[in-house]
Amino acid sequence: MTTTTPASHGDDGRLLVPLYVHPATHPEEWAALLDAAPRLYGVVLNAADGPGGRPDPAFGTAARALRAAGVPLLGYVDTGYGHRRTGAVVADIRRHRRWYDVDGVFLDQVPAHDTPLPRYRRMVLAARVLGARTAVLNPGTHPDPGYASLADLLVTFEGTWEDYRRARVPEWTTGHPPERFCHLVYGVPEGREGQVARTAGARGAAVHCAVPGTGANPWRSVPVAAAGLAAGGTA
Repeated sequence: MTTTTPASHGDDGRLLVPLYVHPATHPEEWAALLDAAPRLYGVVLNAADGPGGRPDPAFGTAARALRAAGVPLLGYVDTGYGHRRTGAVVADIRRHRRWYDVDGVFLDQVPAHDTPLPRYRRMVLAARVLGARTAVLNPGTHPDPGYASLADLLVTFEGTWEDYRRARVPEWTTGHPPERFCHLVYGVPEGREGQVARTAGARGAAVHCAVPGTGANPWRSVPVAAAGLAAGGTA
């Protein structure tokens, strides 16, 4: 495997933000996303490892505010690495669409091998039939190339800053535009956010996210670029 040449898009790239905290307990983080709207590819809406058992008013309010700011919303759905029933996945997609009017879906826990490709093809087709305009698949690593034909955006890295520094990119990715790939990096040291953006661009990914969080839920803060915009600074 080898590292790709720099992409043609700007160094900053666009941000896909998985913000896995409740709007009632972390209102500042959700407010920061409104000011960062022009930079956002989208925000992953995750009420309870999915849409939850009933609509959450706080998430409904946050979703309406983000939509009004022009931010695409992606409903989080756990696919269990292909072991979760397709019917259960589709039910979650339907709830996200009905309760929060999401624009698309973020299918998480996607396997990297090719055996489940037909199942994921059905999931994505069902999402589109239900009105989802964007399908993001997250294997968190470079999967079989067949997944790139299913997704509008493929998350080919999710992990720590230290692992990201050593990561490599397979040659097959060069056959797709950078706008089809995303890197999600956590545990990013202060001041290194710009390096993540530049590295993502150099590795052929036009979308990224860099946050300082660690532990079981590193996605509890917004990227520094978004927070800086909310504070009136520059990204």
